[in-house]
Formats: sequence, C-alpha cells, structure tokens
Amino acid sequence: MAVFSSLGEKLNHVFSKLTKRGKLTELEIKQAMREIRIALLEADVNLKVVKDFVAKVSEKAVGQDILKSLSPAQQVVKIVHEELVELMGSTNSKLAVASNPPTVIMMCGLQGAGKTTLSAKLAALLKKQGKKVLLVACDVYRPAAIDQLKTVGEKAGCEVFTLGQINPVDISKKAIEHAKRFGFDTVLIDTAGRLQIDDKLMRELEDIKSAVNPDEILLTVDSMTGQVAVEVAETFNERLDVTGVVLTKLDGDTRGGACLSIKAVTGKPIKFASVGEKIGDIEPFHPDRMARRILGMGDVLSIIEKAQEAITEDDVKKMEKKLKENSFTLQDYLEQFEMVKKMGGVGSVLSLMPGANKMKINEGDIDESKIERIKAIILSMTKKERKNPDILNYSRKTRIANGSGTSIQEINALLKQFDQTKQLMKQLKGNKGRLPFKF
Repeated sequence: MAVFSSLGEKLNHVFSKLTKRGKLTELEIKQAMREIRIALLEADVNLKVVKDFVAKVSEKAVGQDILKSLSPAQQVVKIVHEELVELMGSTNSKLAVASNPPTVIMMCGLQGAGKTTLSAKLAALLKKQGKKVLLVACDVYRPAAIDQLKTVGEKAGCEVFTLGQINPVDISKKAIEHAKRFGFDTVLIDTAGRLQIDDKLMRELEDIKSAVNPDEILLTVDSMTGQVAVEVAETFNERLDVTGVVLTKLDGDTRGGACLSIKAVTGKPIKFASVGEKIGDIEPFHPDRMARRILGMGDVLSIIEKAQEAITEDDVKKMEKKLKENSFTLQDYLEQFEMVKKMGGVGSVLSLMPGANKMKINEGDIDESKIERIKAIILSMTKKERKNPDILNYSRKTRIANGSGTSIQEINALLKQFDQTKQLMKQLKGNKGRLPFKF
C-alpha cells in the first residue's frame, strides 16, 4: 500500500490543477494552500502543525521568483516536499550507542500499539547489523505477554530474558547483569503497557529508567490512531523524556496525522517505522524518503537497500554477465522471483515505485498465488527446457501443465511475459550491462 494514499491523492489533485494553469497568480496559490490545509486536517494532522506548515509553504510559494518561474507548479511541489521533510525531522535519527556496552533500549507504549512485536522486529534488525541482542520481558501484567515475547524473540533469533512475574525493576537490573556476563552489546527492555495512561504505569516506567539509565527510551505509537497517538506521545515525553518514537501499522489504513505531527509537537524524532506483519518489516525512518512516498514520487533508495539485502555481490556479477551475453533463461527468471520475495514481495516493491499513489497499489491486490503458479510451471520443466523454451511444443506443455497443476494457457502467458522481460534485459544491456546496485 502506498503510504498515506488518501492524503497523497488529495495533494496530487491540488498539484495537477496548478500544473494545468501554467503561470500562477498569488490568488491561485492561496486557493491551493486552502485545499492543502483541508487535506492535512482530514488526515488528522495537528491543527497548529497544519497552520504553521501552510504558512511556511505560502510564504515561500508567493515569492516573486516562484511566480515568475517557467514552472511555478513544480516549484510549489518542491516547496511542499521540503517542508514535509522538515516537519518530519529533516534527517534519519540513529540510535545512541553506549560507550561501555551494553546499549540499553527501553521500549514503552500503550497496549495495542504493537510494542512487544515491535521490540522483536527491532532486535532482528539490530542483529542483522551485527549486534548481539538480549530481549527482556518486563511486561508482567498482561496475560501471555511473556510467552508472546518468547515467541517473537525466537523468530528474531534473539535470546529472551525472563524471571516470571516479579518486580519489573528487579528484572531490568538482573537483565543488565546477565547481558554484561554473557557479552550482549544491546539490551531491549519490553515494558508493560496499559489500555490508557495512568500514574501507576508512569511511576513504574520512571523507576525502571532510574534503575538502568537507558541510552534510548523509544515510544511505540499506533500510527492508525492519528491525534490520539500525538497526545500519548506528549504525555509519555513529559514523564520520561523519550529519545525517539517508533510508528507501527504504517502499512495499514493510516491517514498520516501521527507521522506528520509527532516531531513538531514533541520535538522528538521518529526513528523507525513498522511496515508489515513479518519480523523483518521494520525500517529506519527517513523523512525525505517518506515525504517522497506521500507525494507519490517513489522511494528508489529504499528499493535499492532492499535489493542490496536480498542480492549478493555474486548475484549481481552473475546477472551482469547474463546481460552482456544475452543468456537470460527461465531458471534465471525463477531466481528473480525468489529475490523479489526476499525484498518483501511484489506489492512491497511496487508501493515504493514513483507514482504508487496514482496507481493505487495495495499489497492485498497483488495475487502472490499467481507467482507461485509461475514458479510451479518453471519447476516442472527440465533443465533443457528452462534453458531453451523455444523447444516447448504442445506435448511438452501438456506434460508441464499436468505436473504443475496449471494449464497450457498459463504456460503460454508465462512465456510471453518471459519474452517481454528479456526485451527489458536487452535495454539494460545498453546501459553497459551495469545493474543499479552497488556493494
């Protein structure tokens, strides 16, 4: 799903009207700003934030340099993009690292925000970066919370420290001792949440903070709750002085209010975003990339990063050789599907492409079962057939269809699709055979 698709559609509708007018007057820009203001308010962005945002954009957009430029509409889009980036924090905010290990990260938030699962996702991400992470179960009140952390911790491949339902402050202290003794360089403490903020919860969190002196206090907020998430962030920040925010459910039906308001209201950066249900569906938050995704400009850098994680240097060299020799086979085609799967699936990749908002791409609309059927067809072929599909006559196709549980029509459709892909490969060959990935 394209990020904040509804907001993106409305903003792009405003921009398209400006583009049709060519030269712009100050009155036309003011009308556009009014529509942008309405779009942001409907996205549940904080009222004060909206007022400040529109005022800044208006001030820059009505400057004489903009009005007299050859493409004033493009200049307005550029200004809106720059101000969105500024609104969300300008740059990616990295995690603090303790000078003397372990680095202690305290996770907090209300029940239902996805804090426990998020803790495991963050642990998995840090492990991928070479960290040895210890997850600590300090939610001793919610039924099955400890078991849940054990389950997601196992998926993340990280040890979970538990002492049952004793005082969370004592658990935290003993966890730090355990981490030092066994060489863990990062400790993630999953604290208790509540259905709503209360003084008892806050006192407990303050006690844990005093006991372990965390390097980071990350607040998990449900991005689907809009202004409620901002209010929660304000309260937690007042009591704990959080160091950053993590947004969950950014892949859901999110209007955008939390994402566009939290930094401006609390002054604390968004550090990570959860973008799916899988353990690997978490990414560092980059304001500039998020702004581009909101405006339908795409997020090519994130696509490249996903590719670099899924594709090895040997894979790249192998593919470049295929391009040079024009020897792309159905076996290579099959491997491409596996690489895309590692990158999060077709829907995930397409949602980052330029124009994703206009295409209204939704991961649920991508029928992954069709991809599985394509893979079944190729796997039912002999090595010779995969290398040279021109030999596929009616008899061979019938055998493959029976072996893969598909039809001859599906096989023909695959072969046509494969030919189109080979044509694309020839075009890439014109780019000196180089793929757009560097290691």
